[in-house]
Amino acid sequence: MDNKLKVFEDYKIRRVYDEPTETWYFSVIDIVQALIQQPDYQAARKYWNKLKERLAQEGNQSVTKCHQLKLEASDGKKYLTDVATAETLLRLVQSIPSPKAEPIKLWLAKVGYERMQEMADPALSVDRARETWKKHGRSAKWIQQRMLGQETRNKLTDYWKEHGISKPDEFAILTNIIHQEWTGVTVKQHKDIKGLKTQNLRDHMNEAELIFTALAELSTRQIAESVQATGMPENADAGKKGGGIARNARLELESKTGKKLVSGANYLT
Repeated sequence: MDNKLKVFEDYKIRRVYDEPTETWYFSVIDIVQALIQQPDYQAARKYWNKLKERLAQEGNQSVTKCHQLKLEASDGKKYLTDVATAETLLRLVQSIPSPKAEPIKLWLAKVGYERMQEMADPALSVDRARETWKKHGRSAKWIQQRMLGQETRNKLTDYWKEHGISKPDEFAILTNIIHQEWTGVTVKQHKDIKGLKTQNLRDHMNEAELIFTALAELSTRQIAESVQATGMPENADAGKKGGGIARNARLELESKTGKKLVSGANYLT
């Protein structure tokens, strides 16, 4: 997870980037607080709780699309907080009478504009990513491998979405199972090895790490498809088996070269 703050006028909007689903989630209470111009966070929280109850009773679909993720509070600790995507928030805003409704709609639309463009034309996200990597000095060979790995990743997450996996933390758990199985370390530990904080791990993998990550995820998807894995337990089992295939290949390569495949190298400036 990559935590950042966005500012709408004088109100700080907490947001979190979920790497497994490649989605930004925003704090619903922070948006509500900015909408009703309420400096007291607890008052804004009570307002949202009452609104959430009313919308649920009315059968509003937007409420069901809100998730809970841990965000840092003013006391420096992390608490479970209602979050939603920009698209969901645009619908929720319509339920709150406020002179700030239109400005915040425009703000959210601007924040989510590129994502909406990419949903309409996926090639845009590919082009943007390629140009970004070029600017950061990545070689054509690395970019090609990164994009092939992303295609493999997308096919796996598409399978998960169609087979009972929907919550952001479920994607993160499954991703970590696969990663730990083939590397021997968790995603967080791998990032620590590379000295990364908020950066995307895959953007700092070397060629071998990218290839073996793709092998683990390809193997996981094919195993899941072969048994029609559905839900967390079955997909977690497929993840362990898929990651195990890449682990065995890694150990074989390391025994022949005498070099560890998981590397601390990165592209930080």
